[in-house]
Amino acid sequence: MRGNLDLPTRRTLLLGSGALFAWAYAPKLARAEGRDPRFLAIILRGALDGLAMLAPVDDPDWVKLRGDKALTLEGTTPALPLDGFFALNPAMPNLHRLYQTGEAIFVHAAATPYRERSHFDGQDVLESGLDRPGRTESGWLNRTVASLEPDRGVRLHNNNNVFAVGPTTPLVVRGSAPVMLWTPPRLAPAPVDTVTRVLDLYRHTDLTLARVLDERIGLAAIAQENGMNPQPPGNGAQQQPIREMVRAYFAETAGAAATYLANPEGPRVGALAFNGWDTHINEGVAQGTLAFLLAALDDAIAAIRSKMGNTWSETVVALTTEFGRTAHINGSEGTDHGTGTVVILAGGALKGGRVVADWPGVKESDLFESRDLKPTTDLRAVLKGVLKEHLRVDDAALAGTIFPGSEAAAPLDGLV
Repeated sequence: MRGNLDLPTRRTLLLGSGALFAWAYAPKLARAEGRDPRFLAIILRGALDGLAMLAPVDDPDWVKLRGDKALTLEGTTPALPLDGFFALNPAMPNLHRLYQTGEAIFVHAAATPYRERSHFDGQDVLESGLDRPGRTESGWLNRTVASLEPDRGVRLHNNNNVFAVGPTTPLVVRGSAPVMLWTPPRLAPAPVDTVTRVLDLYRHTDLTLARVLDERIGLAAIAQENGMNPQPPGNGAQQQPIREMVRAYFAETAGAAATYLANPEGPRVGALAFNGWDTHINEGVAQGTLAFLLAALDDAIAAIRSKMGNTWSETVVALTTEFGRTAHINGSEGTDHGTGTVVILAGGALKGGRVVADWPGVKESDLFESRDLKPTTDLRAVLKGVLKEHLRVDDAALAGTIFPGSEAAAPLDGLV
């Protein structure tokens, strides 16, 4: 990169080896429509609790479902009101402001076609864009890049690549479009096996201690997956708290991606991933681990908005996860693997300020398999709608090569 833009240094760019970037590097775009669109996909690995992030506060069965763990518009940490029926987790004021200015859309009760509860298979379906897990050599983002036509949107040139940062090339960017992989040195994993065994013991004998240990292990894992040392040597100086490290990492990683996307000579399509959303124990919707992670994600979205500058008006960011979590809180005050969840869209190119939902309800008879939020919107329909309207990908490519087997999931219209 060149010019006087405040671009990330190699050190900043490589803060996280567990997260990934992927860029279709396209210095020039077709200008026939006077547009210069940018698209960033963010994958939330671990399965986000959509009900905890976007609560149906006006559903008469909501508080009955989650009791004192249900977000409401009252109390010490009230949710942020949206449309009268849904409200946003209070840890996300930046995203709330984007909603108020018409720059965010939430699609609730959404899911991929996958209906089991394996992270491995769920992420495979999410990143491949296929209708079931299985062996595949490409991801939907790479196939999108390969399908772009010069007269319809982003024009790719010779020797321009999908770019990935991480220990391996992630599935979502694998495929026929060339991939550049930049793998920084990876820190050695911490010896957590013994601690994990102790945690398993305390889950049966001392649940309070188990919750403390689980949060520490979970945040340490996020830090390590993102190339950070959760216990940096201090030589007597105060060590940086692990939460502060993780929160800074989210914002710096997202900001680095946005800086490249905003560069006039830079990429136009990209992706990154944040780990850590598997909240089995002590989820903490308002003040615990999930609230902290949502706040970190909120910082990341704010960093993208800031770094995009004027190009924000032509940007769409799509945040997706492999599946949701159980509708009920479990005995460890967490949630287990579920089905329906939330898709978050942010960006100045959106027709935003809306929650899109064919709401299934949360009373017992409405739940999927008597335990999960029932999915009523196909995630592929959301992504197809964005790719069609924003990047001008045609219907044949969307249904035939990018999301094969998705003919019944028509692109969701009117998002952009």
